[in-house]
Amino acid sequence: MADFTAQDVKALRDATGAGMMDAKKALQENDGDMEAAGQWLREKGMAKMAKLEDRDNTQGSVTVVVDGPVGAIVELKSETDFSAKADDFTSLVQDMAELVVAKGAEAVSELSDELDSLRIAKKENIELGPVVRFAAADGNVLDSYLHIQDGRGVNAVLVELADGSRELAHDIAVHIAFSKPAYRTRDEVPADAVEKERQALLDITKAEGKPEQAWPKIVDGRLNAWYKDQVLLEQNFVRDDKQTITQYLGDATLVRFAQVFIGA
Repeated sequence: MADFTAQDVKALRDATGAGMMDAKKALQENDGDMEAAGQWLREKGMAKMAKLEDRDNTQGSVTVVVDGPVGAIVELKSETDFSAKADDFTSLVQDMAELVVAKGAEAVSELSDELDSLRIAKKENIELGPVVRFAAADGNVLDSYLHIQDGRGVNAVLVELADGSRELAHDIAVHIAFSKPAYRTRDEVPADAVEKERQALLDITKAEGKPEQAWPKIVDGRLNAWYKDQVLLEQNFVRDDKQTITQYLGDATLVRFAQVFIGA
């Protein structure tokens, strides 16, 4: 008979989230070896979890970590906000982001066992979402913003500036969080996306019965308004809509930004 105690069963339950009988059976099947029992539970659990992979996981938690010139954003997706705001869920997201800052984006794989255990414990389709890492160029600054809702991060932003301050970078990050721009400059917008929008605006203008000779000017005006929704540098600053982001930056240059938010 395998040699283990009730305390061993409890320890295995705490480590894996397994039920009492499952933890006991795992120890029995592995002669009381805690590590082997944990792996046995993961394998059994992941076989069951494979059936959940097609379920929607539009909830989750996201976090951002900045340490000097290096910053990272990591998202974990889940099926429910109940799971996403639990301490074990948010702690794993935080651990992953700190690991990415320290070692690189691929380092999240070092926590794959912990991710598997979380899937088993929650019985949900939990998977890794976007992983972003910025290493600022010499002399540049990084800052971030994280919007928290019900105890979990739901909207994370990283900003890198040249010839600017961290305070300015933070202000821009807050703006991005709420305005959700898709691009930094107009030149980054794909040509096919522009043409698709132009055609849609032309169809709308025609349907309104506008004079044909006025169509190009009307469409151009509406397209410029569309660009302001899409392009960060052309947006009006949320705290002062009398100036654009380009004007608010002054002599600073927005090098790049990243945004990850739940449900994107």
